Amino acid sequence: MRLTYLIYTLSLAMMYFSIVLLIPIIVALIYNESQAILPFIISGASALLIGITMRKLFPSISQIKTINDIKKSEGLCAVTLCWIFAGIFASIPYLFFNLSPINAFFEGTSGITATGATILTNFDYPKALFFWRSFTQWLGGMGIIVLFIAILPQFAIAGRQLFFAETPGPTEEKFTPRIKNTASSLWKIYFGMTLLEIILLKFNGVTLFDSICHSFSSVSGGGFSPNPESLIGNSYPVLWIVCFFMFCAGASYNLQYRAWTKFNPLVLFKNEEFKTYFIIIIGLSSLLTLSLLTHSNYNIQESITHAFFQISSLISSSGFCSVDFTNWDYSSKAILLLAMLAGSCASSAGGGIKIVRWLLILKIMKAELAKVLHPKAIYNIKIGKYSVSKDILYQTLMFVSFYLAILVISGFVIAILEQNTTVGISSAVSALGNIGPGLSKIIGPLGHYNNLHEVSKFIFTIDMYIGRLELIPFLILFQKELWILHK
Repeated sequence: MRLTYLIYTLSLAMMYFSIVLLIPIIVALIYNESQAILPFIISGASALLIGITMRKLFPSISQIKTINDIKKSEGLCAVTLCWIFAGIFASIPYLFFNLSPINAFFEGTSGITATGATILTNFDYPKALFFWRSFTQWLGGMGIIVLFIAILPQFAIAGRQLFFAETPGPTEEKFTPRIKNTASSLWKIYFGMTLLEIILLKFNGVTLFDSICHSFSSVSGGGFSPNPESLIGNSYPVLWIVCFFMFCAGASYNLQYRAWTKFNPLVLFKNEEFKTYFIIIIGLSSLLTLSLLTHSNYNIQESITHAFFQISSLISSSGFCSVDFTNWDYSSKAILLLAMLAGSCASSAGGGIKIVRWLLILKIMKAELAKVLHPKAIYNIKIGKYSVSKDILYQTLMFVSFYLAILVISGFVIAILEQNTTVGISSAVSALGNIGPGLSKIIGPLGHYNNLHEVSKFIFTIDMYIGRLELIPFLILFQKELWILHK
């Protein structure tokens, strides 16, 4: 690995991230929150200072004009470190509001990874801080590196390796010839959907500030809310608006871009992964509706609304709640757990294993079973019209194996630390899936992670990074071959 390329990329990202850290100051000025200005000035200055210091310590990077020949391993490493540093700097403002370092890091990481788990025990903080919580989710949902690729000329060509390092999946999907144009198109549809949701929520009686924060958090699959009870108590139109945009957050933004540009929503249903995603939501929501009608006091309208809202929220990894679902019966919570494990679509803002990987696993299993009867037969596994190479199938099996292994280990350790199996299992699923709330009252939609063991919080924070980066970019940091330095 060439250290100069890594430092160049990391320092550049931090210098531009320092500008992002100043944006909440505008909110502080609007609401006359003078106490909220200094935290963001210091945070922005810290990120800028670190970026400049990196360049001073490695003067040789001044000779680098572009990083067009950056290697895949270097891109993976650069993106992972950019995300870790972004989480650190996103955490600094919380330190000024009496949060401990581990709690601040937890909250900052939860925001930038669009997880939505919180350690806040009260919501008596400035609006600028709540704006920052939701804004970090909005940045993290589509990806900070994708944003830099879209707007910075330094990443115009080299962005390919960085783009696919930040948005990994079974296939390298782009829909324009240039990665910069792809990144720009993704952010256009992302911004457009955010603006549309803000307008719809505002016209349905939600305050402008809440409309902005909830829109940031729903299109990003985040889930942070400026209200301690999330969306509980909102009108049905508001719940269905948020439900729709959470559903969109879990669908491929690449696919949505094609549907928007062709003015044809049927384009979505030509995609096998989206069809499966849609069917799973309809199926699980229908089952949950029946379960709620059977085991709760909800009427048919309430059951349908809460069922579709919570399934869309958890499968898209948003984590909003329309009701405290930890009070539901075990069968209803079991259905919610299935939604948490299913995950969203590839190239979406959502987390989890991803629907396309489950499809590949099922097709591999089907092919292997068929080979028992027909050992000499050759089976071509496809997703839609396209054949999937053996390399991608192997990578999918490896990804799912590592993912489940980390989930089991994390859940086991947290369960021991907390002496609570439900907390251990659901928190591990929630962290790796970037979902936010768990199925226990302690860490449920109206709970918080503040009272967990410090080690549990640290494990949860690491899992959030692993889930957002989809495992491989994070694990590659532990390959010693990567750290063999070259000029």
